[in-house]
Amino acid sequence: MVNIIFMGTPAFAVPILKQLIQVHTVLAVVTQPDRPVGRKRILSPSPVKQEAINQGIPVIQPEKIRHDFAEILAYKPDLIVTAAYGQIVPNEVLDAPKYGCINVHASLLPKYRGGAPIHQAIIDGETKTGISIMYMAEKLDAGDMLSQRSIEITPEDDVQTMHDKLSIVGATLVTETIADIEAGTAKAVPQDHDHATFAPNIKREQEVLDWSKPALALHNQVRGMRPWPGAYTVANNKRIKIWETSLSTESTKKSPGEIISANKNGIFVACGQGTVLCLDVIQPAGKTAMAATHLVQSFPEGMKIGDLHE
Repeated sequence: MVNIIFMGTPAFAVPILKQLIQVHTVLAVVTQPDRPVGRKRILSPSPVKQEAINQGIPVIQPEKIRHDFAEILAYKPDLIVTAAYGQIVPNEVLDAPKYGCINVHASLLPKYRGGAPIHQAIIDGETKTGISIMYMAEKLDAGDMLSQRSIEITPEDDVQTMHDKLSIVGATLVTETIADIEAGTAKAVPQDHDHATFAPNIKREQEVLDWSKPALALHNQVRGMRPWPGAYTVANNKRIKIWETSLSTESTKKSPGEIISANKNGIFVACGQGTVLCLDVIQPAGKTAMAATHLVQSFPEGMKIGDLHE
């Protein structure tokens, strides 16, 4: 049994924390400070903090961990485990535990280093991703690799489904890796930095659908933005969230963004390279998400979407 400090913040990290609690002694949890949430901006704890409170584990919430880490070191942990913590951990903390500091990352490193690896893997049309366990280093997600496990991304998957699958895989793999560390059998292997790619946090401009792209790229973008933050287009100067799409076997010579047809099967839009995307579930501004078939009268053949006229 290893004495651990756990650092994590979002829901992705909760199954990992739960698994560690079952096997080891979690001395304390470090998570981001409470933040305002929702339209009413109610100050709320992170999912990891809420779970720590439920489990009766002390919680530490430094605003800036690079300046405020004395309380963490006072616990004298054998190992620190991080999973989507959200701040750069200073070397004074990384170097303190006798077993070091390991990170659970939701990609097959060295691909997709950064804060949005699940989103970017789906947007890029990857058919597999995975979990990597590595020693933390000063450079982002560049530490030596301890273990890795891949899983399939199916055509039906989106960010939510992959998030849930990967957090479970991460919980299993991190406990197996800690067992190897404790037994002295873990082997750290340097990453191939020449093949590193990056997945920085999603920016607002990435939410906009560019109809000049092929239908497959747009379909992957919709999946890679669901359920957060959501992809959108513009029609009649109003934003329309696009939640679900499907690929059409049709081809077209219409201009990208032009509605080819709107019927009981959905709203069909011309895309780049003569391809066609079907809108299945959409959400006009101020309304709830609904089947596109309920809105076919609002999207007649020949209508152009995607252009903002202001």
